[in-house]
Amino acid sequence: MTTKLRPIAIHLPQFHPFAQNDEWWGKGFTEWTNVAKTKPRFKGHYQPHLPADLGYYDLRVEESRIAQADMAEAYGIYGFCYYHYWFNGTRLMNRPLDEIRKSGKPDFPFMFCWANENWTRRWDGEEANVLIKQDYNLEDDRKHIKFLIDNFFVDPRYIKVDGKPFFAIYRPSLFPNLKETSNVWREEAHRAGLKGLYLGYMNGFDYKMNPIEIGFDVAIDFQPDFYSFPQPVNNYKTLFEKIGLTKYRPNNKVDRHFSYTQIKDVMMSHLKSRDYKIYPSLFPMWDNSARRTKGAEIIVGASPEKYGEWLESILKYFKPYSKEENFVFINAWNEWAEGNHLEPCQKWGHRYLEITKEVLSKNA
Repeated sequence: MTTKLRPIAIHLPQFHPFAQNDEWWGKGFTEWTNVAKTKPRFKGHYQPHLPADLGYYDLRVEESRIAQADMAEAYGIYGFCYYHYWFNGTRLMNRPLDEIRKSGKPDFPFMFCWANENWTRRWDGEEANVLIKQDYNLEDDRKHIKFLIDNFFVDPRYIKVDGKPFFAIYRPSLFPNLKETSNVWREEAHRAGLKGLYLGYMNGFDYKMNPIEIGFDVAIDFQPDFYSFPQPVNNYKTLFEKIGLTKYRPNNKVDRHFSYTQIKDVMMSHLKSRDYKIYPSLFPMWDNSARRTKGAEIIVGASPEKYGEWLESILKYFKPYSKEENFVFINAWNEWAEGNHLEPCQKWGHRYLEITKEVLSKNA
């Protein structure tokens, strides 16, 4: 018996003004602010990444949220994994998620990944400048999970495994004792009458271990995993010639270039080396120069076809752990300021989505 895979696209609910962004970055700031003003840094550099069909949407608008979900579903995406921002009871970027819950629209599966880092000016290359801090403690863990249970986990659209809400965290290494946290979360789920929780963590950055050791159920291969990348290509001239560019400027305020083809091969080998339960993932493309005036990381040579090859490799390798443990993660649906999106842009149109659907259908 074959088990149908469920592709989950990671979704950034940032594209709307809110009070903290107004204070920290200027009135009316959203990710579109950086995206629209970006310029190419060398000949042949694909910037800016400009949206096509959906335009510069505002996620306070219900029609925009519905259009996203309709498009994702049409091309074989099972659901969204929304980033969830919680800082000891203070929530950021929550209006679109609250309105999805209250309105019941779109009727599209979703889950959360807690983006549990400090909120800093890292997007501007200033990670040491902390805007709002995470303060980890078990009392807050209890308050946090009760909020999620009462407001989101009970939603029939919320993605579950064997009836257990699937909740992920972004940076497990930042917790003082993650096993204690997971115990508190499971206690509250039991107290609320849930069948339990299905807990996952993003396996990347500086943290790669068996999820069972921290009281979790599964790891999620997070891509791009810069911590595991091959060496960057610093010989710009040689690299650019290989991808058909004849002119380059080495002093373009870009620290590191990587080759997409090399990355996907290395990441597949790392995935196959894991001896614990882990869901695979991949990314379409990457270029965060919209966010960084210096120190940008650009992955060159990305294309829908190469993304499709990577997705096909994953689908041929990955065997679901059970009928409902059958997820593949795609990062991301709409990280426009990271040059990393399935949503149609003016260069590639629907091609990334079309390739996704083609590969999924062929390997069904």
